[in-house]
Amino acid sequence: MGEHVTRSCCLGWDFSTQQVKVVAIDAELNVFYEDSVHFDRDLPEFGTQGGVHVHKDRLTVTSPVLMWIQALDIILEKMKASGFDFSQVLALSGAGQQHGSIYWKTGASLTLTALSPDLPLHQQLKTCFSISDCPVWMDSSTTAQCRQLEAAVGGAQSLSCLTGSRAYERFTGNQIAKIYQQNPEAYSRTERISLVSSFAASLFLGSYSPIDYSDGSGMNLLQIQDKVWSQTCLGACAPHLEEKLGAPVPSCSVVGAISSYYVQRYGFPPGCKVVAFTGDNPASLAGMRLEEGDIAVSLGTSDTLFLWLQEPTPALEGHIFCNPVDPQHYMALLCFKNGSLMREKIRNECASCSWSEFSKALQSTEMGNGGNLGFYFDVMEITPEIIGRHRFNAENYEVTAFPRDVEIRALIEGQFMAKRIHAEGLGYRVMPKTKILATGGASHNRDILQVLADVFGTPVYVIDTANSACVGSAYRAFHGGKDVPFSEVVKLAPNPRLAATPSPVASQVYEALLPRYAKLEQRVLFRTQRPLE
Repeated sequence: MGEHVTRSCCLGWDFSTQQVKVVAIDAELNVFYEDSVHFDRDLPEFGTQGGVHVHKDRLTVTSPVLMWIQALDIILEKMKASGFDFSQVLALSGAGQQHGSIYWKTGASLTLTALSPDLPLHQQLKTCFSISDCPVWMDSSTTAQCRQLEAAVGGAQSLSCLTGSRAYERFTGNQIAKIYQQNPEAYSRTERISLVSSFAASLFLGSYSPIDYSDGSGMNLLQIQDKVWSQTCLGACAPHLEEKLGAPVPSCSVVGAISSYYVQRYGFPPGCKVVAFTGDNPASLAGMRLEEGDIAVSLGTSDTLFLWLQEPTPALEGHIFCNPVDPQHYMALLCFKNGSLMREKIRNECASCSWSEFSKALQSTEMGNGGNLGFYFDVMEITPEIIGRHRFNAENYEVTAFPRDVEIRALIEGQFMAKRIHAEGLGYRVMPKTKILATGGASHNRDILQVLADVFGTPVYVIDTANSACVGSAYRAFHGGKDVPFSEVVKLAPNPRLAATPSPVASQVYEALLPRYAKLEQRVLFRTQRPLE
């Protein structure tokens, strides 16, 4: 798609769970080309469902590494066939699904540096991997390795202070430990371990690309303060791991010029820069152009918060990563499982299945809901671990039901108060210049966004994020190696749209309610953790 006038541009790639996507962005930051290859549909010979193989134990989840390589071959051939002018590409960067790991076999680097432009990549690289099916972020088979890692550093909180997160099954260090324990031969035949992001960058470089600080923060291995691998964590996972990982680099680094393979086969210019690839979540932060003090809230099946942090206080929940566009700062991710499905359930029960009735309930009830507070977790919540519905009146007594309108406001206020409390638990503070960027299904409902603005006391903007990881990668390609702030490079990009501003009295109402909500959350958590007599 897109007319092919000659214009210099940058490419942004996204190697995600279900597809590989690319966008081209011109100097005015307009997207003028996009394309994708969908694994299940376009590469059916790999037999994936949703881009992955779920194994018999239901815990192990992998993807074939050659599928990702073949997808890149297909998309480049599609671009060439459409007349895309590769000679105008100044730089490229990309994103990968986080935490997944790729195992390059001893000798693979020689193959990578000597690629023949006459053959597609997948034909030349098919013997380059010691493990053909790579563990991905959906894998949860490494609980034993998580406990070993936490024990090695003195507990979950110590690991979080060091690496930004307690041990999580999907985090790469624990996956590497499992492979070393269960398949030591394959591990010893491995000369390099890449993340999906640095693997994809390596394909473009024709040599091993280093892991960047931001995606490297999703491994339980990187000391996020010092930006070096933790010797204790490396030692707890597997031997000789440091040499297999290589030294990490700042996310805005130019890791090299594009491989001559792409110059000869597709007509890229020899000077085309490869900027370090990063994780899809960090790349989305770049795509949404978050700045210091900002929050992005994705209101989907699960609700995710992206925070820009200056001084993080790592906790047992959430994740702190090095910031992908400012190496001095941090970002945090918080995930809440009970998102849109919970909102739809309460809408169906209390608003006759109608969003406009739901909105009327929010309009007709007062801020603070007369002191009525609720917790609504029909599936086991992870932030924090609570299940069930719990309602409290203004005197903090538990009640079995609320009137319908009160129930609706209790749900929405509760969801957003929880987000603010847990964000502040990671070191987040609302600043005078803070803005909230809302995306996802519920961001179309103005009355829900009004409650969000009121609870945080800051304006809410809406933004289209259909390709935020891709677009963020193209922005990062423009920024890489430049000595100016990222915000300067992206100032021409389309601005988000103002959707709600906080009511003047909101801060008074919620300053009083938030501590109460936090205390009640602790009470519910304490009570649901032990069996009732």
